Amino acid sequence: MTRTPEEISQALLDAARKVGAEAADAIVIEGSSVSVEVRGGALEHAERSEGTDLGLRVLLGKRQAIVSSSDSRPDTLTSMAERAVAMAREAPEDPFAGLAATDQLAGDWDADALELFDASPEPSAEALMQDALTAEAEAMAVEGVTQVSDAAAGYGIHRVHLAATNGFSGGYARTSRSVSCVAISGTGTSMERDYDGDSRTFQSDLRGAAEIGRTAGERATQLVGARQPATGSFPVLFDERISSSLIGHLVAAANGAAIARGASWLKDRLGEQVLPEHLSLIEDPHRPRIAGSRPFDAEGLPTRRRAIVENGVLTGWTLDLSSARKLEMTSTGNAARSVSAPPSPSNWNLGLTQGDKSRADLLRDMGTGLLVTSMIGSTINPNTGDYSRGASGFWVENGEITHPVNECTIAGNLRDMLKRILPANDARTYLSRVVPSLLIEGMTLAGN
Repeated sequence: MTRTPEEISQALLDAARKVGAEAADAIVIEGSSVSVEVRGGALEHAERSEGTDLGLRVLLGKRQAIVSSSDSRPDTLTSMAERAVAMAREAPEDPFAGLAATDQLAGDWDADALELFDASPEPSAEALMQDALTAEAEAMAVEGVTQVSDAAAGYGIHRVHLAATNGFSGGYARTSRSVSCVAISGTGTSMERDYDGDSRTFQSDLRGAAEIGRTAGERATQLVGARQPATGSFPVLFDERISSSLIGHLVAAANGAAIARGASWLKDRLGEQVLPEHLSLIEDPHRPRIAGSRPFDAEGLPTRRRAIVENGVLTGWTLDLSSARKLEMTSTGNAARSVSAPPSPSNWNLGLTQGDKSRADLLRDMGTGLLVTSMIGSTINPNTGDYSRGASGFWVENGEITHPVNECTIAGNLRDMLKRILPANDARTYLSRVVPSLLIEGMTLAGN
């Protein structure tokens, strides 16, 4: 008889108690996914996967151990519990390990209000292939596109359930639907590539495959004739497609695990200005139909809307229970985990205050500089905030795009860079990270 994720998680807890666990939590993820890739107008690869993954964490005092499996048979659950308890007996003590107190647990949540699950019928492999073929054909129809290296479509559905001996038990289901395309222009050493794609919770929200393919093709052809820019100090405009990476560096530095290790350039900046004073960075895990939404975290604590940065000032760290205990603070309900690892702090949906100018306005205002649309590689010093990344995009003269550029490096220090950002108003509000194009004056640019 097939058991639900909730039934499996409770069976794991029962097994753990029987073999001597003092406390335990269990996470069960059940799901299926199908993906299709095409090339040259024909199917190249199709894959379907189905399975159930289980994770059990047991605690003996301050000693903990985690085991995982993809087998949910009763004898396997018993074996998992026995192995976990045996491992915990040999594990070193962790003074910060432990489940949440009962009064910390999430209570009345409404997973349906988050609209994480699309009840529409699962698309057939044929429908996914047609989306991929449409994207490929539209990209190839763009003059100057010489090939499409990848056109794909996919669908997934996953159910997760978390249960613990402190009394918590909760779960929800999540769906996703995606289409992507990578187009190449030029030939030989002059080839350039670019992409477009979309992923949504609800299939009806997905952008059309034809639009995605056409945009990928147009972006690739715009890069033909790219050359290295000049070396010097110039304003750099981070296109909306990649600007969220800058905010990603900020939230990584505000992660409680990094702070507890002392390995963060923000470690002494709590309560200080880290962004321009008119900007705030808001985390909101309750946005409907958004991939980063969830009613509770991986330790059963309620998720909530909070300001990570308010009016430019860093207001707090991103914490799970362990990092909060290390820092003598309170968890922010940001624990995430896989079936094979303990909880760790992670961010949910993020939104940066948008500006009142368009990207075109910022291009005009920047005069001469670089519009970055793609970045490769990364050298970020987590302790100092020193920043260096390979970049490509377009050169701007007198506020107008003149030609594509590649093979250059942009550098600076995140402490200074983030306090000088000027946002546009072009962020896509359906993304998990809503960050507009960002202009930064006076960055170091290394080209020819």
